[in-house]
Amino acid sequence: MKKLFLGLAVTAGMMTFAQETKTVTPEPIKKEKQPIRFGIKAGGNSSYFSEQKLSLNNQKVGFHAGVLVNIPISQKFSLQPEVLYNQLGARSVISSTDVTTGATNVKTKSEYKTTMNYISVPLMVQMRPTERFYVEAGPEFSYFINGKNSGDSTISTTTGGVTTTQSVSNSEDINKDNVNKFNLGLGLGLGYDVTQNLGINARYINSLTDMRNQKPEGTEPLNHRAFQLGLNYKF
Repeated sequence: MKKLFLGLAVTAGMMTFAQETKTVTPEPIKKEKQPIRFGIKAGGNSSYFSEQKLSLNNQKVGFHAGVLVNIPISQKFSLQPEVLYNQLGARSVISSTDVTTGATNVKTKSEYKTTMNYISVPLMVQMRPTERFYVEAGPEFSYFINGKNSGDSTISTTTGGVTTTQSVSNSEDINKDNVNKFNLGLGLGLGYDVTQNLGINARYINSLTDMRNQKPEGTEPLNHRAFQLGLNYKF
């Protein structure tokens, strides 16, 4: 009889404990779209003209700077319009010589640079394979502001370890009437968010519009080509 009462007591206790300790299954965390974020960006440009071969001698160093707004469309896709001050152009090394006669070394270098300043509005569609890394593509609309052509010649003479340098420079403003004010380009790039606010971005811009207002008959289109590398900060 005692064993019977003991068994009933143990069974009742187990049933009570089972009722009090219910297993709670947590609901899966729902990832929501990120909010719209504003930011700033700036960096360097390395540009040349389509008629030139890609080389270090043809690269014109410039910069870009402006503002952006990142508009999430879904968890993986977002739209990013930007407004940038964008410096493009090209450089040509016309001649470069290095001649040594006896104890005297003479180096000469002549180069020609074209600087063209634009207000550019890229409209990038970004896709994120991972949380921090993204690839992007989209059109870039630009308006020509002003520009300058400049030439530089340098002669360096070294004798007995002493170097003297002579430089001659000249420049002139680009005639706006000769330039196509509007420019359409296509941008391809990638980026990485170092932190929640700070990111790094690389982009290649291929212009699709002839930069000349009147294209001479029988000539190939003259377009911009540019590589961009910069930082962005989202608030």
